[in-house]
Amino acid sequence: MTEQPPAAVTGNLRRLQAALDAAIPAKTESNLLVGTWNIRALGDLTNKWLAGPKDSPKRDWHAIACLAEVISRFDVVAVQESRRNPAALKRLMASLGEQWQVIVSDVTEGAAGNGERLAFLYDSSRIRPSGLVGEIVLPPIGDAPARQFARTPYTASFSRAGVQFTLATVHVLWGKDETERLPEITAFAQWMHDWAVRPNEWNTNLMVLGDFNLDRIGDPLYEAFISTGLWPPAELNAVPRTIFDDDKTKHFYDQLAWFSTPDGTSLLKGMAYGQRAGTFDFIPHVFPGLNRTEVSWRISDHYPLWCEFLLA
Repeated sequence: MTEQPPAAVTGNLRRLQAALDAAIPAKTESNLLVGTWNIRALGDLTNKWLAGPKDSPKRDWHAIACLAEVISRFDVVAVQESRRNPAALKRLMASLGEQWQVIVSDVTEGAAGNGERLAFLYDSSRIRPSGLVGEIVLPPIGDAPARQFARTPYTASFSRAGVQFTLATVHVLWGKDETERLPEITAFAQWMHDWAVRPNEWNTNLMVLGDFNLDRIGDPLYEAFISTGLWPPAELNAVPRTIFDDDKTKHFYDQLAWFSTPDGTSLLKGMAYGQRAGTFDFIPHVFPGLNRTEVSWRISDHYPLWCEFLLA
């Protein structure tokens, strides 16, 4: 665990660091950098720097170091697909350093839950929890219990420089087709809207982020997502979500959004969207010689998304 990485790893990390410097805004006294990342099957780990041909899983210390390098550029990151086995998550936290902390849900049981947790990783030198942690449970309809989410959405509140904000993350059920996703997306958007507009609530600067498995702008899934006033920044409209997207298969799976009034006025208080948001394409900078599928089991099949907010 303490041995120095081989030269191939350090060289890879230097290339990755340079690319991140060029792509992600620096942390400043007046900004807040929020990210979301579906990290494919973040569970078990091969405990060596370089996994061999017969090792399983292929995610090794090298891959964890790459994940840590990306995540370290943000103040807080919502992570989807953290699995029941916490080995890779624990190694990731150790790689990030003592100032990084994690708030993680329990596994949602049942086949649809896929043995997954939801997590918030945050830089405690920049932000701190402000008290709220919880899971979203839908109320019963009449005398009948409501159908719950396949993977229970997870929420936590934080503060930076006296400004509070609340994050809610979700990994929406994939299902056999989009009709199986629509009820979850609709229920989540409505639940979040009702929470956002209730007075005297723990809902300051409420944001939603995660993998919503949306297909594209304008389809029923996306329309359900924005129907209650959720506003994803336009800067994220054209960026790819997965490493397998191309001009013919553009997806809108991952999102980061917040609420506005019907006239478009943002409900953010004490902070404002900084007009900078995007993704980060790690593929050209990691694991040279491996194809995209091979990289996906080491890093992820999704790109991270991020937004910069400016504190008032």
